Amino acid sequence: MGGAAMPANGAETFRREMGCSEAEWLRCLPAAIGEHAWQQAGASARVEFPDGHLQLQWQPLAPRCMALLRLPVLQVDFSFQGLDAAQQAAFMRRFDLYVQRGGG
Repeated sequence: MGGAAMPANGAETFRREMGCSEAEWLRCLPAAIGEHAWQQAGASARVEFPDGHLQLQWQPLAPRCMALLRLPVLQVDFSFQGLDAAQQAAFMRRFDLYVQRGGG
């Protein structure tokens, strides 16, 4: 379920294309979020932090095709509110460990 790394500037809002279906995303999301409380409403979720929150919104995109192979793609928007760059980076390090796919 790979995606781009956290922007180096600690931007509060960014977008990723994840190589997964919505069903796969929803299966791994609770573990990726960890101990933070969160609520899902349709194709969005709000993750609570002591100092703020993260709003996630997603939508399926057209699959990537290579010959006969079709790979699902999900566009995910991340919007942090009230968290500094260090807090965002710490969360994204854990999050990325849970959503990355192995290879090689």
